Amino acid sequence: MHGWIIIDKPLGLGSTQVVSAVKRALRQGDYGKWKVGHGGTLDPLATGVLPVAVGEATKLAGRMLDSDKVYDFTIRFGEQTDTLDAEGVVIATSDVRPTAAQVAAVLPRFTGPITQVPPAYSALKVDGARAYDLARAGEEVVLASRAVTIHALYSSPGWGGGPPASAGGGGGLPQAAPLGEALLHHPSDGPPPLAGEELPELTLTAHVSKGTYIRSLARDIALALGTVGHVTMLRRTKAGPFTLTPAISLDKLAEAAMARTLEQLILPLRAGLDDIPALSLSPDQAGALRQGRVLTGIAEDDGPYFACDGDKPVALVAVEGHEARVVRGFNL
Repeated sequence: MHGWIIIDKPLGLGSTQVVSAVKRALRQGDYGKWKVGHGGTLDPLATGVLPVAVGEATKLAGRMLDSDKVYDFTIRFGEQTDTLDAEGVVIATSDVRPTAAQVAAVLPRFTGPITQVPPAYSALKVDGARAYDLARAGEEVVLASRAVTIHALYSSPGWGGGPPASAGGGGGLPQAAPLGEALLHHPSDGPPPLAGEELPELTLTAHVSKGTYIRSLARDIALALGTVGHVTMLRRTKAGPFTLTPAISLDKLAEAAMARTLEQLILPLRAGLDDIPALSLSPDQAGALRQGRVLTGIAEDDGPYFACDGDKPVALVAVEGHEARVVRGFNL
């Protein structure tokens, strides 16, 4: 039970509640007691990919927090809330609704390196206290702006749009490029909006760096369009190497645990490191790494490697100057 369970997180639950649900399923299925942790916080009002690490995979959870993410999100124009999502209280309104042409002109300004101010209702700490606790207590919360990167921003493929045709690279994800005239519309809504038609809401896909707040991005896009807005839907479709394809519901998790078939759903520890090349070890080299020793004479380029003894993971190592040092050792 060393590996990853990818949960399709439902509405209303926080990430720590999902971790508790996984622990409970393991206990109820008589799998024993295992370390469990998540690889990236999702707000209760967000859904989608939540990687849950089990056993030795928890040693890689921090690395997952640093990975890029992909989100689908809907901005509803005309109202801004204190939480920047549908859960909050309306604090500003506007009668302005942007057109498709205006949105197409503005979105390129939000690709590449940008700065953003995180929401007051966030888990960031201010003088040792969580910002959302201070905000809920009625205190004024002032957070510093931060630098993030929006690798791509375009109309959601699942809602009639898609990445720019010229996009490419980025590990299979589209690069930032100007958005065309065809903005979001659901096929059941009829023909797509015309360039001059006002949009009450808009659904976008964003490929972002760690630390990016989608609620802040939505707020800033609306302000750049001369109006206000808030997020009404937020769904993470990719976290690091993990997508929705292997994701399961909590109900399916519980059923598999009780049926003792959870082994069929857990992804191997290696799945969290698919962007790192493998380093094959001899039994003697594997033993040396397990003892924390430095391997010399490694004929590989500098960089991180996933060191294995046959099929058995040994350590995440860093190679520099033909020497390999342990970054994270696995006790398997």
